[in-house]
Amino acid sequence: MSSKMNRYLTILIFVLLFTFLVSGCGQTENPPYIDFQDREVIQNTKLTPEQIPLKISLASITSTQNSVSYYEELLDLLSETIERPVKLVQRNTYAEVNELLRTGQIDVAFICTNAYVTGHDQFGLELIAAPAKDGQASYRSYIIVRRDSEIKSFQDLKGQRFAFTDSMSTTGYLYPLSIVSELNYSLESFFSDHIFTFSHDNSVKAVSHGIVDGAAVESMVFSHMVENQPEITNNVRIIKQSIDFASPPIVARADLDDETKNKITDFITTLDETKKGQAILAEMGIDEYKKVDDEAYDSVRTIGKVLSLDGE
Repeated sequence: MSSKMNRYLTILIFVLLFTFLVSGCGQTENPPYIDFQDREVIQNTKLTPEQIPLKISLASITSTQNSVSYYEELLDLLSETIERPVKLVQRNTYAEVNELLRTGQIDVAFICTNAYVTGHDQFGLELIAAPAKDGQASYRSYIIVRRDSEIKSFQDLKGQRFAFTDSMSTTGYLYPLSIVSELNYSLESFFSDHIFTFSHDNSVKAVSHGIVDGAAVESMVFSHMVENQPEITNNVRIIKQSIDFASPPIVARADLDDETKNKITDFITTLDETKKGQAILAEMGIDEYKKVDDEAYDSVRTIGKVLSLDGE
């Protein structure tokens, strides 16, 4: 009897529940009314040329963290002066930056001399200006070793560990490579090992900390580190210097409009005429930016031809 009652009770509960659900599903609220006659006209939001951000890239002249701190103030002032937003784009290698310039993904870049020569000769990069110190828009490659090292000459680096910056760098790669080539060696047969640090200050640190036995770095960065990071540079010394090369320039993509190029050129070449500009330049370790001609970079082309790089 109890068993039957339980079965009847279960059936009754199921019927009641089913009835409730069906009746609930059948109840619908009035659907919302949409008046398609009440339409809002969306305005054309196309940006004017002055509203489109100017995209500027930094290659790894110094390490990324330091690059941002040095250049953000400069780019903020540029944006304020030309009354146009500026977007900072960073990449680790000069080759990456050149590709962005070639494909029009950025407008302007701070690059090295060989990256400029390659970009100019292959897809028409244009010079804007180059940094100058003590009136000279030039720099050198320094071959450095630890101060307590017994290495006295470049030849003494045979069988040692060496740091390059970037495979497109004149001072951080082409110059030391040309010396190895003059000695009739390959990199693999001359050095026991070699690395790429992708910044000149990282190469100085690699020597200072004993990670490598020697490195090639550019003189402007090294001089700036001597003034601001003596705890690092006191551990190293210079054993060889290159000839003067035209300093690493600011460049524009080939098809950037003349008005924008002229505004940037006027801004950057008069930066040293204001107190704010002078303070920014001092942080960067330079005195001014000067206009330069393409012929100033022919010495870099000469090294490339000797090494049979053909712009690579």
